[in-house]
Amino acid sequence: VLIHIILFIITTILDLLLMHTLKGFTTSSSQTAKLPEYWEVTYVDDVEILHFDSNSRKTKAKLDWVDNITAKDPEFWKRENENNIVNEQVSKVNIEIAKEHFNHTGGVHLIQRMYGCEWDEETGEVDGWEHYSYDSEDFISFEPRTTRWIAAHPQASITKNKLDQVGLNEHKKYSLTEICPFFLKNHVINGQDFLMRTELPTVSLLQKTPSSPVTCHATGFYPATSALFWRKDDEELHEDVEMVQLLPNHDGTFQTTAHLRVEVTPDAEGEYECVFQLAGVKEAVVVKLDKQVKEILVASAVSLWVLALLTAGLAVVLVKHGRTKQGEGCQDLVFREDPKRTSRPCATCDKKSS
Repeated sequence: VLIHIILFIITTILDLLLMHTLKGFTTSSSQTAKLPEYWEVTYVDDVEILHFDSNSRKTKAKLDWVDNITAKDPEFWKRENENNIVNEQVSKVNIEIAKEHFNHTGGVHLIQRMYGCEWDEETGEVDGWEHYSYDSEDFISFEPRTTRWIAAHPQASITKNKLDQVGLNEHKKYSLTEICPFFLKNHVINGQDFLMRTELPTVSLLQKTPSSPVTCHATGFYPATSALFWRKDDEELHEDVEMVQLLPNHDGTFQTTAHLRVEVTPDAEGEYECVFQLAGVKEAVVVKLDKQVKEILVASAVSLWVLALLTAGLAVVLVKHGRTKQGEGCQDLVFREDPKRTSRPCATCDKKSS
C-alpha cells in the first residue's frame, strides 16, 4: 500500500511539474495613506518576475533573466509600462463605479484583479482566467471556455450586462488563451535554468510546549510543487493534521508547514514521520519523531519557558549546556534534517552523546 501511495504522489507531482502558469495580481485602492493607489505583480510558476506601482510608475524586473525577453521583443518594456499606466487609470474609474454600485461614498475600498493562464507542456493545452473582487468579496469573473462574464454578486449584474453589450468577449478570450500563453512560453524558455532547477529544503520539527502540536516545517525548496505530510506506521495521516498555506521566501524558494495535533505517547514516538516530496526528485526527505528528537523538543520548550520568565523580570538560574570544540550542538526549538540524509535523526546530538 505504501508503495502505491508514494508512486501516486510522485506521479501527481511530476504531472504538475509540466504545468506552467503566468499569474497577474492588481490592487486598486481609495484613501489608503502611505500606500500606492495601484500596484501590479506578475508571477511565472509562482515566482515573481515583474512589479509596477503608481508611486514609481515604472515596470521593474525582479529577476535578471526576465530581461532576455527583449531579444525577441525589443518593445516589451515600453509596451508593458504603457499598458500598466493605462490599467492604473482604468482602475481609478472602476473603483468609483464599484463604490456607486454599493452606495459607498468614502472610506478605504479595494478592487483586486486576478488574471492569468496555464500551459501544459506535455499536451500543449492552455486555459485562462480573470476574476475581480471588491473589498475582498468576489464580484465578477470571465470564463474563456464559454466566452462569458459571470456575476458573483448581485451588484455585479449591471457590470456584466455592460461588458456583454460592448462585444469584446472574444477579444478577452483571445488575450487569455493566446496572448497570455505566448508570453508564458517565452518566459519559461528564458528562465529555464532558474525555473527548472530543484533545491531541497531544510526540514525541521518544532514544538512550543510538551503538550502542544509537533510542527514539521520545510523551507528553502524549489519548485513550489511539493508534498509535505505526516505518516504513522508508513500510512499517511489526514485526521489530526493541519496544513499551512505555501509561502514564498525572499530568495525565490518556498516554505510550508504541517502541524501534527495528536498527543504522541513515548511508546508511539518512533511510529511518526514527517515526509517531504519535491517535484522531480524521487527520494523523499524523511524526519522520524523518535525519543531522542522528542527530548530535544521538550528541552527546547523548557528553554523558552525560562526565557519567558527572564523577560518578566523573575530571577532564574540558567544551566548552560556545553558545546563541542567545533561549537556544535542541538539548536533550541529546531531539529533540522539534512535533505541528503534521511536515516540518522540528529547528527549533532549523535556527536555529543558519543
